[in-house]
Parts: sequence; C-alpha cells; structure tokens
Amino acid sequence: MTDLNLTAAPRARRPRPKVVTLTEAAAARVQEIMGKAEKPYAGLRVGVKNGGCAGSEYILDYAEAAAPLDEVVEDKGVTILIDPKAVLFLIGTTIDYETTRLSSKFVFRNPNETDACGCGESVTIQPAAETDA
Repeated sequence: MTDLNLTAAPRARRPRPKVVTLTEAAAARVQEIMGKAEKPYAGLRVGVKNGGCAGSEYILDYAEAAAPLDEVVEDKGVTILIDPKAVLFLIGTTIDYETTRLSSKFVFRNPNETDACGCGESVTIQPAAETDA
C-alpha cells in the first residue's frame, strides 16, 4: 500500500477587484468631512436600502466600527465599509463628488442600475451576475 498525500498545496488567490472605488474628488470630500466629524470614525459606510419611487436608494453614513461580515475597501486613503447584503448591488460602482452652480453631491456611477426616478433620488438596481473566478 502506498501513502498518497491528498492535500493540495494552497493556491495563490488573485486579488479581488474592489466593490466600489472613489474618484479623487470623492476621496478628498470624504476625507474633509471625516476630518471635521465630532469624533473619529472607522470609515464611510456605503450601502443600498429599499425606498423611493424606483425601489432603491444609496446610503452614505459614518461607520463607528466594521461589522463582522462587512466588505472593507481601502481606496485613496478612505476606508469604505459595505454591508454584505449590498455588495452584489454595488459591484463596479464608482462614487464621484460633483459641484455645479446649484448643488454639490456624491454621485454613484453603477453599472448595475437599470432605471432611475425622475428626481434622481432613487434607482432600480439588479444584482451583479455571478462570474466564474
């Protein structure tokens, strides 16, 4: 009888793409806002919630701490924490910060959006399709 070693050597994993990325303008604005916050925060919480006439709304908030299953993204000096239920809806999203003559706001460029309401406050998002890794 021969001794067979059936344990495979661990395979190096390729780096996973970031769920969301920030433009330079968005990163600078988040750093400015966080720098003026009343206390230190762990990062920026980004997510999606049900609401609005198109069905979903993006949320941005201070994150006091990372939840155990949060997706943690580091981009341009900003820590972004994403609830695991929102990950498939946000894959590939770029967050920008735009200033016009009439407003300043964070703008989500999400390839998973399929529709948006007329006022721009809510969107319809389909979860990203599973890809072969």
